[in-house]
Order: sequence, then C-alpha cells, then structure tokens
Amino acid sequence: MFEDFIYVLGKYDTWLWRGFLLTIELLVISVTLGTLLAIPLAVARVSKKVWIQALPFAFIYVFRGTPLIGQLFMMYYGVGQLIANIDGIQDHWTWTYLRDPYWYCLLTFVLNTAAYVAEIMRGGIQNVPNGELEAARACGMSPWITYRRIIFPRMWQMIWPAYTNDVIFTLKATSLASTVTMMELTGAARKIVARTALPYEAFISAGVIYLVIVYSLTFGFKGIERYLRRSEQRNEPKTGRAKAATSA
Repeated sequence: MFEDFIYVLGKYDTWLWRGFLLTIELLVISVTLGTLLAIPLAVARVSKKVWIQALPFAFIYVFRGTPLIGQLFMMYYGVGQLIANIDGIQDHWTWTYLRDPYWYCLLTFVLNTAAYVAEIMRGGIQNVPNGELEAARACGMSPWITYRRIIFPRMWQMIWPAYTNDVIFTLKATSLASTVTMMELTGAARKIVARTALPYEAFISAGVIYLVIVYSLTFGFKGIERYLRRSEQRNEPKTGRAKAATSA
C-alpha cells in the first residue's frame, strides 16, 4: 500500500498540484467577493425599513435554506442551459467563457458565501453595545462614519470565529465543483481513481492536502483573532471614557 501512495504522488503529483491551485483560487475569490457582497446585505438587513430588508432577506433565505449542490446544479445545468439556448450565443466571443463550468461554480460559491456571511454580520452589527453607538451620536458622527469607525471594527471582533468557520466551510464546499466536471482537488482525486483504481491512495492524498490547507487557514485566522482581541483591549479605556462623558 505504501508503494501505491508513492506511485500516486510521484506519477500524478501534477494533477494534485493543479487541483490544489484551483481549490485555493475558488476559495480566495469566493470568500473575497462574497464578503464584499455581504456587507451591504448585512447593513440592509438591520434597517428599520421593511422594504429595504425584504430583498436581502429573500436572498439570504433562499441560499441558506437550499443545499449548495442543488444551487450548483441549478446554476450550471439550469442557467447554463438557458444561456446555451439563446440564438447565436455559441457564435459569440462570450461563449468561450459562458460554456466554462468555472464561472458557474465561482458565481454559486460567491452568492452562497455572501448569504452566510451576511447573516453572521447581521448578528454582529446588532450586538454592538448601544453605549458605543450613543457615544458616537453624541460626538456628532454621521451614520457612515459610525459604521466605519465603531460598528464595523466591533462587528469583526465579535464575528471573527464564526467567520473563520465559514471560510473553512467554503473550502470544503469547493469539492462540489467536481460534480460539474471541475478538476479541483477532489476532482483530481476522482480522476486519479478512474485512471489507477486506487481510491484509498488518491482520496487520502487529497484529504491530507485539505488538512494542511485547513491547518494553515486556522493558524492564520487565529493570529488575526489575537490581534483583534488586543485591539479591543486597547480601545476599552477610550470606550469607557466616552460612555462616562455621555452619561455626564
């Protein structure tokens, strides 16, 4: 069995490496764009106006309430098929991109990540202490400045562990891209199995790579979490003085 591991890692290391790079690419882009999209969604969700909350609520409800693999199939086989049926689309230059499953996978992961992160952010925004918001209003801060200097920094301090878990969830979710012919890490392992009939060796090799990625992410995010906690401790005396000034 050990010889089989050496055989898989030696002969198909290029496939695993390319799968690793594609997995990291899907993860980084999905988390980055999903987080940026989640910010306005979360702000809208905490609005006191129902008509502002309605569309973000529906978006979050749909993407959090349905299986990710179903969303992926609907995007690739549903939306992709509708686009393919457009007259003349296959002769257009955009067809080179529209037929590629990469873009459907990426769009699905971005939207799914945005829905989950937006709900995490909503909870963080609503848990910002009222005393800090009152102090900001007493200082004459506009809503935008209050968000930028008070709400968002405090929100990140509170939601960072949950956000870290969501990033790791997104990493594991990228393995579903193999169901629509994407050769990310799991797809590469499946291809190796089809070529060699060595399932244990292929999937254990891929699993070890996933563990290394998760450990690296956890180590990096823990460092950021410690920084956020130190920042919170440094700001506590200032917050206390601001509250005292407000109550006076």
